[in-house]
Amino acid sequence: MQTKPYSILLAVMTLVTISCNQAEKQTEPLLAQHHDTKKHWSYHGETAPEHWAEIETHSDCNGNHQSPINIIHINADSTHFENELSFQYEPSTLIHDVENNGHSIQFDFEEGDYITYKNERYCLKQIHFHEPSEHKINGIIYPIEVHLVHTSKSGKATVLSILGKEGEESQLFEFFESFLPLKTGAKKEINQSVDLSSFLLQDRPYYSYGGSLTTPPCSENINWIVFKDPIILSVEEVLKLKSNMPINNYRNEQPLNGRVVEYHY
Repeated sequence: MQTKPYSILLAVMTLVTISCNQAEKQTEPLLAQHHDTKKHWSYHGETAPEHWAEIETHSDCNGNHQSPINIIHINADSTHFENELSFQYEPSTLIHDVENNGHSIQFDFEEGDYITYKNERYCLKQIHFHEPSEHKINGIIYPIEVHLVHTSKSGKATVLSILGKEGEESQLFEFFESFLPLKTGAKKEINQSVDLSSFLLQDRPYYSYGGSLTTPPCSENINWIVFKDPIILSVEEVLKLKSNMPINNYRNEQPLNGRVVEYHY
């Protein structure tokens, strides 16, 4: 008779243990589902740029040297050209493929074209587009911004920013757009040569500053070169690019936080 309380206690503990194990098994799929549905950054709503630092917790998106910025010409430090920037864009360089990655249209390049910036070589890796522009000059937002991303052997990056305004047709953009439309997530091999020297960037005035990638992980210590004078392309070309990308795929303006913008002319 004395063993009954212990038997009852044992039975209760057994029931509690079973219940806890069942509860754990029931919550496991919910936890897995929560993990699998982690929000991915975008340009709209709850995953828009102002929320990137919350979503991408291990990124630099909340850093102090972020891009893009509004460049005020009168506040820039002016310097004459000192051969800091030179271009080696060859007609024979191949575009490997084009991809609609859900954030932009991106063209990936084979090794060939490169720039020399501050005595270091940076090889062209890819070109992508933002509509409207991310960088502003004197508060002006342009219809399009082209980013030419270059990397060095030491792992540093220099991004050329070319702003575009509407006007006459551009043969170079006609070439790029000949591979569109492209559905989100789709990739198309190209393996055709393109002559980027038609951008006519040599000896163009430009601004330079230290910033970041304009998409997560928003990595800082990026050399930015923003050309002062926009290129010209037709309204139809702008609209065709826009129809193949997310609407308004730009990051909002970031504070300068004491950084110096240089103007090279």
